[in-house]
Amino acid sequence: MRRSHGPAGARPAWHRRRTLLALPLGFIAVIVAVDLLTGPDVHLGPLLVVAPAITAAFAGPLVTGAVGALAVAAQVVIGIFHGGLTTSNHEAQIIGLVLISAVVVVFRYGHERHERELAQVRLVADVAQSVLLKPLPARSGPLRMAAVYVAADAEARIGGDLYAAVRSREGTRVMIGDVRGKGLDAVGDAALLLGAFRAAAHRNPPLPRLVAHLHNTVYWDTVAPADGESASETFVTAAVLDIPDAEPVVRVVNCGHPPPLLLRGGRAVPLAVRDTALPLGLGGDASEDDYTAEPFDYAPGDVLLLYTDGAVEARDAEGRFYPLADRVAAWRETDPRRLVDRVHADLLAHAGGALGDDVALIAVARAG
Repeated sequence: MRRSHGPAGARPAWHRRRTLLALPLGFIAVIVAVDLLTGPDVHLGPLLVVAPAITAAFAGPLVTGAVGALAVAAQVVIGIFHGGLTTSNHEAQIIGLVLISAVVVVFRYGHERHERELAQVRLVADVAQSVLLKPLPARSGPLRMAAVYVAADAEARIGGDLYAAVRSREGTRVMIGDVRGKGLDAVGDAALLLGAFRAAAHRNPPLPRLVAHLHNTVYWDTVAPADGESASETFVTAAVLDIPDAEPVVRVVNCGHPPPLLLRGGRAVPLAVRDTALPLGLGGDASEDDYTAEPFDYAPGDVLLLYTDGAVEARDAEGRFYPLADRVAAWRETDPRRLVDRVHADLLAHAGGALGDDVALIAVARAG
């Protein structure tokens, strides 16, 4: 997520608001001029209420209040030129304009306060995401990596999709997963699993032992609830990969997750294991004997693309799923950052700009 902060971003916004401010001010000037020129039989003064209403759409309560006060002053000028301020008609117009301007200012103040609170919540969510989904290192031994997270909700920053990469003594361990459910519970489960992975993966245990540890972390967190609480039904689909530095191979344990794609020579080959394990957290306590790390060729120049199911379940306007494998095979993209950014943009275009589920993508390229 890229953002622009500071004076460089503030000046253009202020220039836009200043340009827009000419609209209500010009509106006031035109109404006063036309009203004074047409004589006392034409009453355009009530239209002045539009000025503070327009201002509230782009300016804060102070500017809105100032435009409202200017509109009231204009109404007073009209009243003076058309029979004085003591007539009941002009008094009613002035009082009505004051009241409506005050209401608009109050609503604008409430809206601005809500925007500040929402900005604070987004800031906290951004910090939480930076802690939960730490940026992947651009390089890890002979590997180049990049990742992207696309939230289904435009207001969301974090969710149940997760990924991580940890450097071990002999290579790199990579995990991608998808927690069942949504909301804060899913975020908490993702944080639990990521913490367990980061704490254990760098110690370089055999891959089956690492996955058994991850499974038991999720399992025991769900079957041992606090007093008075019922056990949850949390589980996590995940693919855990071990990529040694010295061997042209990748070892995969797949726990009910979409298989990674191996991109080579214009083809996208799914790394489908023969024995897919249950999602993490299902099936009781586990040991390393319950998992098998299956090896696949992973030579210099190859690219691995890991993804969550939101990437292949996104539909277009005609209900067709996103053809991820076909697209990435045709592109022949070998740079991880360009690959995930291109998939991201193409996925949003396919889905019409709105996704039905969160999407996480990781691209890992072995250097030639």
